[in-house]
Amino acid sequence: MASLTISDLRKSFGAVEVLKDVNLGAEAGEFIALVGPSGCGKSTLLAMIAGLETVTSGEIRIGGRLVNDVAPRDRDIAMVFQSYALYPTMSVRENMAFGMESRGVPRAAQEAAIARVAALLQIEPLLKRKPGQLSGGQRQRVAMGRALVRDPKLFLFDEPLSNLDAKLRVEMRTEIKKLHQRVGKTTIYVTHDQIEAMTLASRIAVMHKGVLQQFDRPRSIYERPANMFVAGFMGSPPMNFLPGRLSDQDGSPAVEVEAAPGSTALLPLPPGAAPGRAAGQAVVLGVRPEHFSVVHRARGGDGARLGTFRAPVEVVEPTGSETMVVLRAGGREIMVRYEPEDAPEPGQTADLRVDMSKACLFDPETEARL
Repeated sequence: MASLTISDLRKSFGAVEVLKDVNLGAEAGEFIALVGPSGCGKSTLLAMIAGLETVTSGEIRIGGRLVNDVAPRDRDIAMVFQSYALYPTMSVRENMAFGMESRGVPRAAQEAAIARVAALLQIEPLLKRKPGQLSGGQRQRVAMGRALVRDPKLFLFDEPLSNLDAKLRVEMRTEIKKLHQRVGKTTIYVTHDQIEAMTLASRIAVMHKGVLQQFDRPRSIYERPANMFVAGFMGSPPMNFLPGRLSDQDGSPAVEVEAAPGSTALLPLPPGAAPGRAAGQAVVLGVRPEHFSVVHRARGGDGARLGTFRAPVEVVEPTGSETMVVLRAGGREIMVRYEPEDAPEPGQTADLRVDMSKACLFDPETEARL
């Protein structure tokens, strides 16, 4: 196992800067997810760690060793690609052995490594097959097996599940998590799927337009997003945003937002929720769909932190275990999670409580969390 340290990393293609002063690190054995929308720079960052892209400026260290100018084959890393990158004319065994043969590993050591990894991934019955005879999930296991037999310091995954169907993605996500728990290798995992990032990673690096927006543990990113981009990107459905103004409610801080047409909701804030801000100043209120609740189920302990919110129902979307309801408030749509038995009908008015102890306030100009 080895640590990874990235310091002031920049990458430009001509006049286009795709990575801007990225700083992050992975401790030995840690699982780090790089997440963000297409074009945010996460795959470029992974390619630079692997040595497949050059560094414009800054440093990359693996296990304390500066690797900016070290060839990929000498970095002691293994990479699993989105496309699997298996040799179609070779058997599974030959695919797994290819890298070891190139490095001159003795045949007995090759066989021992293949047997160990095949048992770990439960692919022993597949060793004589060709990639074309395998399902997508089986190919992904083989691709991981080819990386594991090298016993590298660092594992790099480049969107490995994006070619799989939804059910298989969930299954493989669990397999990757179990695999990391067994082998304990430092892992850097690139994905655009924030659910994958939340479920797999010990820490998440959220990227946008080449800038690292937040680097923290999944729960911290979900509950205390650094800005509106992170709040809107992490979570499914994403956080709801409502423009509002700071106000006062019986001597305590509150925020006033538009609710049903022609009406407003005055929602109490926890003490210190808007430091340095005065009544009347504009803010953006962020509330996740699960922090609304119907009146008879409202909970939150401190009643002073439960606000009342009314808005008309536009769309009802049953999903089985829960029902998503789209409301119209302040000229925009907001999403609320309901228990199926509590779900309203389109055209009704929803009467809800808001757990303001879980809400976030953002600066409307900088979009940073207050």
